[in-house]
Amino acid sequence: MKTKSIFILIALMGLNIQSCDNFLTEKLKSDVAAVTYYKTAAGMEDAVDATYYYLKLVYTNERAHSLTVFGTDTYTNGADGGFKNFNYYDAGLRSDVSILQEMWQWCYRGVNQANAIVGRIGDIPTKDMSDAVKTQRIAEVRFLRALYYFTLTRQWGDVPMPMTETVDPPTTAAVKVSQADVYEKGMIPDLEFAIATLPATQTDYGRATKGAAQHLLGMVLLTRGYTSFQKSDDFSRAEGYFTSVINGPYSLQSDMGKLWDQANGRNSEIIFAAQNSSNVILNSGGDGVFPGEGNRAHLYYLMEYDTQPGMIRDIANGRPFKRFRPTNYLMDLWAADRDKDNRFDLTYKQVWISNNAGSIPKWTDADVAAGAKNKNGSAAVSGQLKYAVGDTAIYIPGPGNETKWTTAKKAQMRYLVFTRDQYTDKVFSHIHKFMDPLRPAIQWQEGSRNWFIMRLGETYLSRAEARFKQNNTAGAADDINVVRTRAAKPGKAAAMQITAAQVTLDYILDERARELDAEMCRWYDLTRTNTLVTRVKLYNPLASAIKDYHVRRPYPQTQIDRTLPVNSFVQNCGYPGGPASCN
Repeated sequence: MKTKSIFILIALMGLNIQSCDNFLTEKLKSDVAAVTYYKTAAGMEDAVDATYYYLKLVYTNERAHSLTVFGTDTYTNGADGGFKNFNYYDAGLRSDVSILQEMWQWCYRGVNQANAIVGRIGDIPTKDMSDAVKTQRIAEVRFLRALYYFTLTRQWGDVPMPMTETVDPPTTAAVKVSQADVYEKGMIPDLEFAIATLPATQTDYGRATKGAAQHLLGMVLLTRGYTSFQKSDDFSRAEGYFTSVINGPYSLQSDMGKLWDQANGRNSEIIFAAQNSSNVILNSGGDGVFPGEGNRAHLYYLMEYDTQPGMIRDIANGRPFKRFRPTNYLMDLWAADRDKDNRFDLTYKQVWISNNAGSIPKWTDADVAAGAKNKNGSAAVSGQLKYAVGDTAIYIPGPGNETKWTTAKKAQMRYLVFTRDQYTDKVFSHIHKFMDPLRPAIQWQEGSRNWFIMRLGETYLSRAEARFKQNNTAGAADDINVVRTRAAKPGKAAAMQITAAQVTLDYILDERARELDAEMCRWYDLTRTNTLVTRVKLYNPLASAIKDYHVRRPYPQTQIDRTLPVNSFVQNCGYPGGPASCN
């Protein structure tokens, strides 16, 4: 495929996406000329499926997590990683940072691919592809186009909005369109068409459905409702779309454990997901144009367990990149309800089992003097091993369960116990819900777990927010209580309920932090509700340099440099090259 994007000026490759077990999987297919291949029904089906491919690059990688989770009230710096400026909000958050250009280019490649389908599908003879199939495929790519534009506007604000395909030769012109127009003339009409056209379910798992379009349009309207270009009925319309999803073919999983069970990836709670394959070749990338495509979320939230006594890196425990660690605010949220809320226990790792005989520590005279005990309760003997492979090596009790772990008690234990006063940028409570034990090797990065872009738990909380914005706190409490009931420990459902009087925007954001922990929602939640700067200053000390203009990212320097006439593409306010004032 020789089509080029107006914004990235890099040739797109054609994709051959084959259905296997009614599942949308991806396989690169190069050297396919769009001018001929897309004139066939088979080529057009591949072109439609290729539009889904870019979801894998917009989600599930370090770029995606850095731009949606990092630098918020819930996650701050781990020890490693090269994009800490997105947490510091310092002068290093510049227009030439690679992940800004990458997110921009993948979104616009997805947009241009969708535009190509809309413009070309009518050329396919009806005898080869029925009008009904054509209409449905147009609805799918218009849904995807809206999703890519939603990402672009939430990151950058005003953005160019091409609605037709850009082909050879590429143009160097690019004109920003106001967010108001991107919403009103782009995303909303696309999603309304998708809702009117798409089926409730698809035979090929992973294709867009009516429910996915309804959820997305609900989020689009909920987001617009906070802006200066809001419509008076944005919140009520958003509520209506969320209600349609809730009344659709979805249901909450009984607990978080089932939701995140990798063998249960196609569960009833998932509305829309970026698909990944267990096929090593499909997930490896490495062709020089497309990067590795698998889900890498399993890497970024892990502490450095593999340097601790009795431990060595393995597949089950993961490869700890130590990119992001939870803030004290997030830990305090978990502590508040730990006795009744099961979500922390089901999504955070607390016990590490020894897997390395060569580094198991021995009792010392100081341990014996402290009254240390062996596993069977007998007194420790200096010089003997503290435990064996298969026994506990590390225990992190986590928020709300730390009071009994005094320094004296920890000194008596055969294994390490880390409490919050000992947390560092290398050792901390870490989530395990993204873990991928199906990786073929210890160092393997591309995981096969699907990424849940939309799920019903979020729909309930989003409807609660829409209801709250209409002063319906009772209805908001009802929705929050559905989620909290699912989260309750046995016998604690009643204690998990809240009243209408407790519903505030802060409470909704707190509940979203617990329910959607690290699910690429947080930066969008805070920018949507105009609370990013306030909450980051309160809860993320390393991000104290944040300013009001940081609610928008700097436009990629490559876009600015490639646009003619020179200086016609103006940088966002506050950043070098942009207006000093955002007024």
